[in-house]
Amino acid sequence: KTAFHRSQTLGYRNGYAIARRPTVGIGGERLPVNQLSQAQLDELASKAPVLTYGEPKQAPPAQFIPAHVAFDKKVLKFDAYFQEDVPMSTEEHYRIRQVIIYYYLEDDSMSVIEPIVENSGIPQGKLIKRQRLAKNDRGDHYHWKDLNRGINITIYGKTFRIVDCDRFTQVFLESQGIELNPPEKMALDPYTELRKQPLRKYVTPSDFDQLKQFLTFDKQVLRFYAIWDDTDSMFGECRTYIIHYYLMDNTVEIREVHERNNGRDPFPLLVNRQRMPKVLVENAKNFPQCVLEISDKEVLEWYTAKDFIVGKPLTILGRTFFIYDCDPFTRQYYKEKFGISDLPSIDVSKKEPPPVKQELPPYNGYGLVEDSAQNCFVLIPKAPKKDVIKMLVNDNKVLRYLAALESPIPEDKDRRFVLSYFLATDMISIFEPPVRNSGIIGGKYLGRTKVVKPFSSVEYPDYYGPSDFFIGAVIEVFGHRFIILDTDEYVLKYMESNAAQYSPEALSSVQNHFRKQQAPTTELESKKTEEDPGMQELEALIDTIHKQMKDHPCKENISEAFQDCDKEASGFVDKEMFFKICDSLNIPVDDSLIKELIRMCSHGDDKIAYYNFCCPLDSSPGYAIGHLNQPLTLRDLFQ
Repeated sequence: KTAFHRSQTLGYRNGYAIARRPTVGIGGERLPVNQLSQAQLDELASKAPVLTYGEPKQAPPAQFIPAHVAFDKKVLKFDAYFQEDVPMSTEEHYRIRQVIIYYYLEDDSMSVIEPIVENSGIPQGKLIKRQRLAKNDRGDHYHWKDLNRGINITIYGKTFRIVDCDRFTQVFLESQGIELNPPEKMALDPYTELRKQPLRKYVTPSDFDQLKQFLTFDKQVLRFYAIWDDTDSMFGECRTYIIHYYLMDNTVEIREVHERNNGRDPFPLLVNRQRMPKVLVENAKNFPQCVLEISDKEVLEWYTAKDFIVGKPLTILGRTFFIYDCDPFTRQYYKEKFGISDLPSIDVSKKEPPPVKQELPPYNGYGLVEDSAQNCFVLIPKAPKKDVIKMLVNDNKVLRYLAALESPIPEDKDRRFVLSYFLATDMISIFEPPVRNSGIIGGKYLGRTKVVKPFSSVEYPDYYGPSDFFIGAVIEVFGHRFIILDTDEYVLKYMESNAAQYSPEALSSVQNHFRKQQAPTTELESKKTEEDPGMQELEALIDTIHKQMKDHPCKENISEAFQDCDKEASGFVDKEMFFKICDSLNIPVDDSLIKELIRMCSHGDDKIAYYNFCCPLDSSPGYAIGHLNQPLTLRDLFQ
């Protein structure tokens, strides 16, 4: 002992004097005495922490994390291979197949995947789908603790050799205290490695220097323009081709020339680039050319550049081509090589024949000519196009004429017809007003149709137009001749507004006819009024109706409403339709004066002459009396 001093027991901490118990005695030996005083030891012996602090709280247990959450998307990857016997091959006795083994930590399942090799001929991909794999007969399954590098594992009778693993697998296994074996080299398939070696090339010595020809004539091609005329065969045609002769290896290529919308598949080549035989060996005629390639043993002579001459035919593989032109490089080559400087350029274009005139078959008499001709234009006929503008402009415009039938039969002399010409469609309809006790059934005589003029051709028919109708004109309708006797005032207005369509004789005939009718009208009315006392009562009746309907709101639409219902322009409507129209226009048909007017305008039991009914409503009393007492004419109907 060298130190005999006592230990320091007084000191300062943060500026305060603090007494410390000595820990070592004289000489530096450690004191075995307890650091606490006896009083402190007694206090600690009798102290109960439960009474002071209460019951101690247990620490909460660690949070439970299931395996499918803790190890989600964590997969161990091992590189392995297995050996497969090949008993039926002379080139290989076994085959090495490389695989990848995946171990899924979340559910201890495994899968074996073999990478797909193109053109291997072996079903590859997923060899063993994901599942828990048994490692022995007792039913135990493989665990990640059983996997390591450099070991063999048996799965379904196949032994896999694990050679390596990825970085994640290595770190995971080392973190779990597993010592990994050193990695091994992946075994290679001997047959696959043999296929990777380059093929052996055999070079046959030759006197001709093909390399010199290749270097001299590389990218030099002779171009010829030729045709193949196959018009002698059924469905044959004359087609154009381009023949390429490659000087570098004496090969020939024939390309097709496609035109737009020629209807052929766009194949670029007729004959692929190859050497063309010119003269074959006699025994080579039966050579199976479609199966085997022709070699020098079967050919006596091949085609060369001197065989392609402009203006001469050339037979290649059974087809005879006529060369009619070439490009400037080919002309220059023939001039320098063979001394031919006048290669012609032959015109092989054929003049197109004149177009065949389309002739329509003779008209069979059914329907209109334009409608029947549609069957000759298209396979599925459509209705002929209509002049929509004309139909819109001339809608509801009708020219009406009074006509008589020209016939040698005496009974037909007194028959009168109403000819209606529809400006929108150029159609004609004929209506015969019924006459009581005449023995002839009136009504529709001809429906709407176009009427052809006599002596017009069937192929180009000439139909009746508005200019053909005037006073005194003869209209022939399907063998029946009608003479126009009278017209309405709308025809006169139409003729005056469209005077260019009519001849001066037609205009003057209508104007003179109206002047003659207007002159005696007033005289006849005054005479009849003086002679007949009952006319005064009739005049009073019409005067009363005229004054009563003077302020009617629909006065101007009464005639138009009746004309719309009279499709045939006959001047008569059924009683049922007549009362419906009067009811819609608020005409008081229950009035005694209107009832008397309806009785006077009745024609037979079921029809009413609505023109006579509208005259007292629209015209003056004197004018209406003249119309009610005179025989009904077409001009009076449409006044």
